[in-house]
Amino acid sequence: MKQYITVGRIISPWGVRGQVKVEPLTDDIERFKNLKEVFYEQENCLEKLVIKEVIFLKKAFVVLKFEGVDDAKEAEKFRNKYIMVHRKDAVKLPEGRYFICDIIGLKVYTVDDEYLGEIINVIQTGANDVYVIKNKENKEILIPAIKEVVKNIDIEKGIMFIFPMEGLI
Repeated sequence: MKQYITVGRIISPWGVRGQVKVEPLTDDIERFKNLKEVFYEQENCLEKLVIKEVIFLKKAFVVLKFEGVDDAKEAEKFRNKYIMVHRKDAVKLPEGRYFICDIIGLKVYTVDDEYLGEIINVIQTGANDVYVIKNKENKEILIPAIKEVVKNIDIEKGIMFIFPMEGLI
């Protein structure tokens, strides 16, 4: 499992006081209210940014003010950077729910132990997620993330078992 979970992407500077506009990459935009710090990757290292202020823009974007970043020129260096939180600071998920970053990379088997491939993407459709599996022939298989199909997920072992309904594969 990844130690750090991506929660947003900095789009651009916002205003003249060093704030940045962030595209949230989380189901719950309100989670930003409780964040004290985030991390971003800089030359293969994670750097910490302390959050001083949070502003919500029409529930679609977040504006963050970081400690020590005081003008638009300084804020510009964060453009297109992804911001992350440590797993211990991530939102606690209900039983049976998983972070997308933990689903991607799982090896998928049928309940009859036939290997299907590896999850390479998760499509969020609104009704239910769809897991994109790349098989050994390099073709994609789309699996709905519903309890009738997904029978077991073991994040620790990196595997998922599914019951492929007729016509699914």
